Amino acid sequence: MIEAYLIHLLILVGIYSVLAVSLNLALGNTGLMNMGHIAFFGIGAYTSVIFTKDLGVPFFAAFLIAGLLTSVFGFILVYATRKLRGDYLALATLGFSFVIYSLMLNWSSVTRGPLGIPGISKPCFFGLCIANNLQYLIFVLIISAISIAIMYIIVNSSFGKLLAATRDDDIGLRALGKNTFMLKSKALMISAFFAGIAGSLFAHYITYIDPSSFMLSEVILIFTIVIVGGIASIKGSIVSTFLIILIPELLRFLNIPSSVLGPARQIIYALILLVIVLWRPKGLFGKIDLE
Repeated sequence: MIEAYLIHLLILVGIYSVLAVSLNLALGNTGLMNMGHIAFFGIGAYTSVIFTKDLGVPFFAAFLIAGLLTSVFGFILVYATRKLRGDYLALATLGFSFVIYSLMLNWSSVTRGPLGIPGISKPCFFGLCIANNLQYLIFVLIISAISIAIMYIIVNSSFGKLLAATRDDDIGLRALGKNTFMLKSKALMISAFFAGIAGSLFAHYITYIDPSSFMLSEVILIFTIVIVGGIASIKGSIVSTFLIILIPELLRFLNIPSSVLGPARQIIYALILLVIVLWRPKGLFGKIDLE
């Protein structure tokens, strides 16, 4: 029993690691305060499910389509907010998250609205179908490792250095003739792509999705992971995912009513975030200050 529970937690850690590192690519490495990242997660989940369940598209094709379509939404978001900075950008991207949530909730002919989409199949590819959670854990770990490795290469490439320069001195970089809008567009599209495939992994693991899986509380969770781990730190995001996902799970071993358990988890996230912001503004492994 405990083994199955640990496998479940490790699957979630793998999925949320990709989601957190992809957010850090935009937030920490490019300076884009994207509060709409959970919307990308939801777009990827719904896209993958609709293509596989309703249109009969093979899983891997739907998996890639989920990432690509989400990256298109990333470009739309960065284009719509190209003149905004700081708090205004954060509010605009948060509004984007609410818009996507409203679409999930009200576009019933496609998303089934608040009823959600049940009976989502486990991935099948190359004639093989994932039959149990241990196999899904191996699959998630492989996809997570590849995704994080790609993002690590991007961050440490010359393109990644330009993203960091955009974050540190946008005006100065433009004065040198660099197109910072295109840099931000590419960064957010890459970030959205990996959030989309994380959403696909999540949907096909849980086998049921509805709009409540992509609400504001999830935005708080992802930002807590990134801030606790450290801005612009891939290692920090991975370590923090383990901490933030696993620590609240200890509550399950206490005699706490289920009606209290959910709010208690949110309180723990908020307390951890508050302590880190006050004690270590850079997070556990952060490279820059949170401003």
